[in-house]
Amino acid sequence: MQANNFLDRVKIYVKAGKGGDGCLSFRREKFIEFGGPNGGNGGRGGDVYLQAEPNLTTLQELAYNPHIEAGNGAKGGTYNKTGEDAEDKIILVPLGTVVKQDGNIIADLTLPGQKALVARGGRGGRGNQSFKTRNNTAPRIAENGQPGEEVTLILELKVLADVGLVGFPNAGKSTFLSAVSAARPKVADYPFTTLNPNLGISTHKGKSFIVADIPGIIEGASEGKGLGHQFLKHIERTRVLVHMIDPQGFEDMDALKSVKVIEGELKNFSKELSKKPRILVVNKADLPDAKEVFEKIKKKYAKYPVFLISAAAAVGINKVLDEVIKILAKNPIVAPKEVKTGGPVIHAVEPMFRITRLDEERVQISGKKIEEFISMTNFSQPEAVQRLRGIFKKVGLEKALLKEGVTDGSVIVACGREFEWNGSEVDEEVSALPDRIGGYKRRETKAERLAKRKARRAAKEGL
Repeated sequence: MQANNFLDRVKIYVKAGKGGDGCLSFRREKFIEFGGPNGGNGGRGGDVYLQAEPNLTTLQELAYNPHIEAGNGAKGGTYNKTGEDAEDKIILVPLGTVVKQDGNIIADLTLPGQKALVARGGRGGRGNQSFKTRNNTAPRIAENGQPGEEVTLILELKVLADVGLVGFPNAGKSTFLSAVSAARPKVADYPFTTLNPNLGISTHKGKSFIVADIPGIIEGASEGKGLGHQFLKHIERTRVLVHMIDPQGFEDMDALKSVKVIEGELKNFSKELSKKPRILVVNKADLPDAKEVFEKIKKKYAKYPVFLISAAAAVGINKVLDEVIKILAKNPIVAPKEVKTGGPVIHAVEPMFRITRLDEERVQISGKKIEEFISMTNFSQPEAVQRLRGIFKKVGLEKALLKEGVTDGSVIVACGREFEWNGSEVDEEVSALPDRIGGYKRRETKAERLAKRKARRAAKEGL
C-alpha cells in the first residue's frame, strides 16, 4: 500500500437537505364559489449518515470528495399534496472510524453496518391549508422549507486489530507479519520501509485473529518525531502488543535501551497503551549476539513473556503464536464504551435571539430559532411578513430592537441578508389584513382604537 493511498484523517463538510417549500393555492372548481385553501406541505430534506463498511480500509475517497450534500425535499402541491421526501445520503467509512465535531467525539463506528446521523434534514414548509383558522379562512401564506443542518467533521481512522506489532525500524515486524499471515508488506534492509499500517489475518490452532504491523516508532514519536507518531493511535484498539526487538539495537542505542524507549513512548502517548498485555520477541536469532541479548532482556523484563525467534527463517514463531492466543483468550473483545459528547448533559434554555450592534446603522440578529423563523418566511407574501413581525413581538425581539436604538431606515442583518426596518409601513399594512394570521392575533392600530371609541360615543349620544 503506497503512502499516498492511505489516509487516516480527513475533514469533511456536510450539508443536509433543505425541506421543500409549502404551496400557496386555492381550490377553484365550477359551482364552488368559496373553495378555500388547498396548498400542501413540502417534503422533508435528506439526512446524512455515516455507515461503517468492512471492505474499506482508508478515508481516501472522502479526502478527494470532502463536500457532501443530501437532496432537498420536493415542493408541496395543490389539492393538499405533500411534497416527496428526499432520499437520505449514506457515506461509507472504514470500520474503526471516529467522528469528531468541535473537538468532541460524536460517533465511534466499530461494527459492520453501524450508522451515525451527522446532519439532519430540514422539515418541509407548511402550505396555506395548514394556516387556515376560523378567523382566517383564506390565508395567503406558505412557508419556505427549513434549511438542513451544516456541520464540519473530522474523521479519524483507528485500525481494528487483535494484535499490534511495535518496535523500532528494521526490527522485523513486516517479516513477522508475512510469516504468520498471507499479507505481503514491503520488506527491505533500510529504516522506515513500512510507511503505512499493514493488516494480516493469522490462524493458529483453529483460532483466527488480525495482526497489524505499525510503522517504526522512534524516540520522541509521541511528540511528533518520525513516522510512528502518525500511527500510534492505530494500536489503541488492539488486545495484545508484540514488541519486536533487534538484538543490534537501533542507531546508537542497544537492545535493552530500545525496549525502555518504546515503553516510554507508548506510555507518553496513552496510559491505556502501557497497560496492554505485551510479548517481547527478540528477532534475528541467527545473529551472533542474539542469544546473549535474549537472556539479558528475559532477566530484566521477567514480568513479560520473552521469546527468541527468526522471522525470516520461521523459527520459534509457533511459540509466540501460542502465547498470543493464550492472552487473547484472557482478554475478550470489549464492546465500545458509550461515546461521551462533551461531558454531562446540562439542560439550559438557549436564548431565543441575540442582538449585536455592528455600526451606527446596522444591527445583527442571531439565534438558531429566530434564524429558522426568518429563513422559512417568504418575503414576497405580505401575510408572511406580517406573521414574522407578529413573532418578533411575541418573543420580545421588536421591543429589544427598539431598545437597542433601531429606527426607521436602520438595517437589520440576519441569515446572511439585510432588511430595512420600517415600523410605520408595517402598521399601515396591518389594517388591510385579517384579525388572525397564522395563529397570531393582530394587534389593533391606534387609529382603529380611536375609531371604535368614536363609534361607541356616537351610539350612546344617539340613544
